[in-house]
Amino acid sequence: MQGVERADRELLDAGALVGHLVAEGSMFAFLAGHRQELFPDGEFEDLFPSGTGRPSIPASVMASILVLQTLHDFSDRETADAARCDLRWKVATGMSLDHKGFDPSTLVYWRRRLAKSARRHRISDAVRKVVEQTGVLRGREKRAVDSTILADAVATQDTITQLIAAVRRVSRRVPGAKERIAVVCTGHDYGGPGKPTIDWDDPAARDVLVSALVNDANALVAALVGQTLDADGEFAVALLALIAGQDVEPAEGSDGTDGRWRIARKVAPDRVVSTVDPDARHTRKSPENRRDGYRAHVSAEPETGIITDEALTKAAGTENSDPAVAGEFLDAEDGPREWYGDSAYGTGDLRGAITDAGDEAVIKPKPLRVPVEGGFTVDDFTVDEPAGTVACPAGNVRPLSKTRVATFGALCRGCPLRARCTTSKTGRKIVLHQRDDLLRQARRDWAEKPDLREKYRKFRPNVERVISQIASLGGRRLKLRYRGTTKNNDWLKRRTAGLNLRNLIGRGLTRTAGVWVLAAQTG
Repeated sequence: MQGVERADRELLDAGALVGHLVAEGSMFAFLAGHRQELFPDGEFEDLFPSGTGRPSIPASVMASILVLQTLHDFSDRETADAARCDLRWKVATGMSLDHKGFDPSTLVYWRRRLAKSARRHRISDAVRKVVEQTGVLRGREKRAVDSTILADAVATQDTITQLIAAVRRVSRRVPGAKERIAVVCTGHDYGGPGKPTIDWDDPAARDVLVSALVNDANALVAALVGQTLDADGEFAVALLALIAGQDVEPAEGSDGTDGRWRIARKVAPDRVVSTVDPDARHTRKSPENRRDGYRAHVSAEPETGIITDEALTKAAGTENSDPAVAGEFLDAEDGPREWYGDSAYGTGDLRGAITDAGDEAVIKPKPLRVPVEGGFTVDDFTVDEPAGTVACPAGNVRPLSKTRVATFGALCRGCPLRARCTTSKTGRKIVLHQRDDLLRQARRDWAEKPDLREKYRKFRPNVERVISQIASLGGRRLKLRYRGTTKNNDWLKRRTAGLNLRNLIGRGLTRTAGVWVLAAQTG
């Protein structure tokens, strides 16, 4: 059943005895005075529908602990130790000095209850209500978007490790799979621990092993075709099929039908990096900066630093890209907005969505690729949308195809401007986005309007401070503690809620006559 806080104080109440030692204006002091108003018991009643059994830790206490845990980046054991031994935590949560705390598994229990409920993000929602009630965002129409890569909680696995682990996973999740593995999988003893014993310095030996493992995986998948599987079994078999195909290619001189394989000389665009956490992905922020993990997206009001929306996604995939998620943030907003973002957000699709919503894009245009250094860019070609044609700098006109491609081909032969236009033997080809007009206008505005560039320089960088607060603590980069997109997104929601709450506390957040207000509003 749901536990509630006592109305009277205990004899050794930490707040009464040592509350004066907690810094005024700190998160600990605020929770000590307002946790029950921030996280009222009524908002958590549905988590304990039975009304019988031993009372739980009060919701106001546990919600406060989950926020503090995320802000301090503590493990469950570190959080339990802090609640038992740190006077600030005892004051913040209303515990007595001699309170023995709780077992670390209690945190798992509460996170699971929240995750299974209809409002899994209610802690974050509670802080959003505070933000709205204070009016700190009233009249502030700017939104800056950015993202960062957060390292996953598991070790990145090589192809051989993943293949073996995926077969073992099938043996655990699919009834009767262990017996089938013994029959159809002959390349390795999947029941034994560790990696195969081979000469790892010999490329030929590695290729033989890879071939054996891939053939085993394919044989096992084929053997399970038609078998009725539950959700876990289906996922295990699908993961095995994916792992068997993402990192390998036919060996030299093979067409893939003779069972000879090797590790591919490229990285799959949506590569799974670990069978322990299949949602983690390989990505890069730049050609030199490669990372494995997840992508945290954020939208913030740049003048206050208040985070207005957030989402954690896989690190790769078009649907998880910066402009795609920014489009979701756009859909969630009401009223006219100015959207600030770096060139990663300068796609035609996002610019079109912003324009269609009646908002303004203050987004740095993407740099144009030039086929010939110092030569003609796509902006040197004149597009006539009503006529559906494109004219090149030499005056040649070609029609736009249904896929919006203009091919100049033979017209480039003998053209006096060819050396400045293309090095292709087949001539210049122009591919235009559906919102090419917006992209061209954005590039013109950026070049011709210094006030636009000044607005960008003034407000866009502020979101980088928000990103730093989300992704780092005390000068170190945070590493996610959970597996899977859903659990890590829950973590991000709690962290941004804690950061917003800390921001408001710094602005003098208090409660007057049942209303959340900032210090400037009470004067």
